[in-house]
Formats: sequence, C-alpha cells, structure tokens
Amino acid sequence: MWPASLAGGSRPFLLVLAICLDLNELKIVMAENKKQATWGGRFSEGPNELMQTFSESVSFDARLAPYDIEGSLAHARMLKKVGLLTEEELTSLETGFAEVMKDIIDGKLEWDPALEDVHMNIEQALTQKTPVAAKLHMGRSRNDQVATDMRLYFRETCLEIIHQGILPVQEVLLELAEDFQDVIIPGYTHLQRAQPVSVAHHFLAYVEMFNRDEIRFFRVMESAQVCPLGSGAIAGTTLPIDREYAAELLRFTGPDGIPMITYNSMDAVSDRDVFIEFLSACALCGVHFSRLAEDLILWCSSEFNFIRLPDAFTTGSSLMPQKKNPDSLELLRGKAARLQGNLQTMLTMVKGLPLTYNRDLQEDKPPVFDSADTTLMCLEVLAGTLHGASMNEDACAKAVSDPLLLATDLADYLVLRGLPFRQAHHAVGAMVAASEETNTPLNELSDDVAKEICPSLGDDWRDVFDLKRAFAAREKPGMPGPQQIKEQIEDWKEKVEDDRDMYTVEEE
Repeated sequence: MWPASLAGGSRPFLLVLAICLDLNELKIVMAENKKQATWGGRFSEGPNELMQTFSESVSFDARLAPYDIEGSLAHARMLKKVGLLTEEELTSLETGFAEVMKDIIDGKLEWDPALEDVHMNIEQALTQKTPVAAKLHMGRSRNDQVATDMRLYFRETCLEIIHQGILPVQEVLLELAEDFQDVIIPGYTHLQRAQPVSVAHHFLAYVEMFNRDEIRFFRVMESAQVCPLGSGAIAGTTLPIDREYAAELLRFTGPDGIPMITYNSMDAVSDRDVFIEFLSACALCGVHFSRLAEDLILWCSSEFNFIRLPDAFTTGSSLMPQKKNPDSLELLRGKAARLQGNLQTMLTMVKGLPLTYNRDLQEDKPPVFDSADTTLMCLEVLAGTLHGASMNEDACAKAVSDPLLLATDLADYLVLRGLPFRQAHHAVGAMVAASEETNTPLNELSDDVAKEICPSLGDDWRDVFDLKRAFAAREKPGMPGPQQIKEQIEDWKEKVEDDRDMYTVEEE
C-alpha cells in the first residue's frame, strides 16, 4: 500500500513498519570515492575511512526514509508554488521519489555510509532518477530536514504505541477484571497484608496508569505538531519560501486548521525537547509495566499462588525440571531500566550544548529508536502474558480469610459508635496484640477479653468480619465496592473502544 501523502493525498502517512522497512535487512556498502560529494568543495581530500565509519548514521537513521521522502515532497511542492520549480520539474521529482521508495521497500537501495545519513543517501538515489534532484535542497538544510523528519516520526510512533501497545494492554486488563471481579485478595502496603480488595480493583489501578501513559504519548504528538522546515541551518534562507504552505502539506496544523510552524530558526534546529518528552513517556510507561510485572511475579510464586501464567510466556530451568519461571515479566522489569537509561542519555547529551546544531545531536536517534521499539515490544509481551493468565481462586480465598485484614473496619465500627478514631485505632491495636499473644484469630476473641480492652464494643462487633459487608460499605467513587467495580469496568471498556476508534490509522 502506498502512503497517501506520496500520491498527493491528505490521509496520515503510514507507519514505518507498515511499509516493511526492515532495518535488519539494510544493505550497507562503502563508496569507492574518497571525497564527500555533499560538502566536499571546501576540502582538498576526503575523510579517513575510519572517520567515515565513525561518523555515519545511515545504519540507524535509514528508518526515517519514509518521513524524509514525505518531507522532501512537501518541500518540493512548496518550491513549485513559490516559483522556484516548474510543474515539469516537480512531476519529475514526484516520479523519482516514488521509484526511490519502491527501491527501498523492495530492498534494492544500497545504503552508502560515505554519504553519511539517510538524507544524502536518498538525495543521491533521487539524483540517479532525475537531474532535478540537484535543485531540491534549496531553501533548507539537513538541520531543519532531520528536525522535520523526527517530528513526523514522533507523531506516528506515538500513535503506534498507543494503538498497538497501550490499548491492547488495557483491554486484556479489563477482561481479567471482568472475569475475576468477584475474586478477593489481600491488598498490600509495605508488602504486608493491609485490607481486602478485589482483583478487579487491583487490575483497574493499572488501567488508570496506562491511561496516563496514553495521555503522555498524545501530548508528545501535540508537541511534535510544529513544523521546523524552512529554518535552514541556523538563520533561515533568503529564498522566497512559504513555510506555512509546507507545514500545511505535512499536516502540521492546529485544531483550527492553521499551519503550525516554529518561530525561531536557532531553536528550531537545536530543540530536542520533544525527544526528551518522548523518552520520558517511554520511561514512565516502563515504570508502570515493571510494577505490574513485579506484582505478577509475586502472585505466581508458590508463597502467593494467586495467578497462573501461560506456558507460552514462561520458561523452564536447565537444571531443575519442576521450575516454571516468569521470564517475560522479569525481562519487562529489566527493559524498564533500559528505557530510563535512554532518557538519561538524552538529558546528559543536551544539557551542555550551545546553540545551535552540534554533531553530538546525531546520537539523539539511537536512544529514541531503541525506546520506541522496546516500549512497543514490552507492551505486546505484557498483553500476551496477561491474555493467557488465570486466577487461582482457592488460594486467593484462603489468603483473604485472615480476619486481620478487617482490623481497620473494626476501628471504623467503633468510630460510628462515637469513639474518636485515635482511641478506636489504639483499642483495635490492643485487641490485635491480645490475638497474637493467645494465638486466637481476632474475630474469635471472647467478649470478656475484647470488651475489657474496649468497652465501646457492642454485641455485634464480630459482624464486621464479613467480606460482603466490608465491600458493601465501600460503594463510593474510587473504592472497590462490587457495583463501583462493575460500573468502572463498563466505563473503561467504552473509553478504550472510543480511543481505539480515534487512534485507528486508515490506509488507502
């Protein structure tokens, strides 16, 4: 399928993965010529071969090819509009770009490190298709060119992470919450049993977290929705370009349809805020799936035994035949650290750079690409792991039968009988101590012992130790009452379905 933008249409440009640009299949060749054709006029000899290898970026920025072509087409159409290209020249460029894109998809384009980056490789390939390619670079620099490419990349990569990563995870969490909404487990603070909660309430907590991740990636898309094309290397150009028209062609527009362009050429080519925002969104998303992974790792241990994980996302031991290890979840924890490292890399790289462009910024893309790939894969693995999981309801029921989980409810009971909370808290604490000293469950203390500690107790104090009563008393917003949980599940399902429709990428 051809991206509509390459045909002059208005639909969103397809994702990189959709056009089968497989970086593992890139063909890298060294050029025979030793002189750099793109900037070699100033130099009497070409770069050292080691320097070529050290400085090339096409080995990783080749994935920007679709965005580079999309931006170049918009630039060419703008040049024609202002009279710097003829209609025939534009048609020649459009035809040439279509052929170059086909060569990329078919794996026929050989990426040459001597040409440094994706931009010059594509320009060289285009030059072999049409001599008009020599006119294409007027009015722009590689500085604003790559800034534009990356904003197009962020816009669509965030969309992909939301649509293919976050929403599927939310959907499977909601399925689990719905299937096991009657299952109660101990909730934990300090990894100690605290109060009873439903499994659904626990899973819905992560639905909330991933919703915030969705919002963050959407905000990155909004941050990227400003066009730097035409800023040049540092101070723009003296040519009569129309930046707003190019921005409109690339769909860099606001809600009102007005083209959104950068207003300071120096900032436009050196700004990496959106890179940092993207890496931050990935890192925080990683924190969330790592925390969920840790919960599930604990739950599937013999000590908890709350959940059963699918065989397809677990592994065995090379020595111990009985082992079933939650490797997918452990790897999620590990890769979350990698996402945090990528964010730190970018912050450290940028913090000491003077205006405007510095070659250090060539290294801004590997952490971005790695975080994008890692985040999406981790979310897909998480969804797969959860999809085949099931709760061990007997083990959950046994764990939640501990009456100490309702000690706070007993304190609330005393408050309703007029005792100040601090006094109620102290009295229940003393009853817990008596329970432990006599090795008697809290709800089985004799009335004589219990009322000696707390005279405010009524004859019905043991009624507190009923889970149905406990959850019926929590039918308030944000709490795990059964009706609240049911409504929250339905509300979230509707929202996720709406979001999936909103983020769907249409193809020709």
